[in-house]
Amino acid sequence: MQGAIFDLDGTLLDSMWVWSYVDEQFLTNHGLPKQEDYLESLGPLGFYKAAVYTKDYFHMDCSVDEILNDWFLLAKDAYDNQIQLKDGAKEYLEKIKAAGVRLGIATSNSPELFTGLLTRCGILDLFDGIATTPEVSRSKEFPDVYLLAAERIGTKPEETTVFEDIPQGLRGAKAGGFMTVAVEDPWAAKDRESIKALADRYITSFRELL
Repeated sequence: MQGAIFDLDGTLLDSMWVWSYVDEQFLTNHGLPKQEDYLESLGPLGFYKAAVYTKDYFHMDCSVDEILNDWFLLAKDAYDNQIQLKDGAKEYLEKIKAAGVRLGIATSNSPELFTGLLTRCGILDLFDGIATTPEVSRSKEFPDVYLLAAERIGTKPEETTVFEDIPQGLRGAKAGGFMTVAVEDPWAAKDRESIKALADRYITSFRELL
């Protein structure tokens, strides 16, 4: 293994709870009722469409941009102060970095959210390159973001392993010619069997690799 590319949320970070927290805190802050049908409807929507839906659903006077800013500030606070690395993640990154492996990130998240967290956790400087899905034309179901990350860390797909927690990401990485390691996350429990079938290796903790 010459290179290792890591997803962030649900893979290196114990963070998949954050969006439920943001949704519920937003409703509380605005004195709005928690409606299960509303929360379920947000899932397939992107941020902008979700904000439009929220404004219409609750007949809110504020603008879509104001809703988006409220969500961002709530998420930023969680990333800056609450979210932690998964158990053994830092130790594993340090171990393979010391062995000469080049490290990359491939994420759908925003640098405005994760940069402060990675700095706080003392791992930002371990990475040789970062790629985000807005920089490519297709989602993680395709290899684009992983190929961009490999290009930025200077490794070829066939000598690089991708660490992911969701089936879409594993399929995209495999399509790009990467080896894959699936990292267990409670939020992906319903997809556990398909994840195991897709990945070259499945781990429940990074401590298995130390």
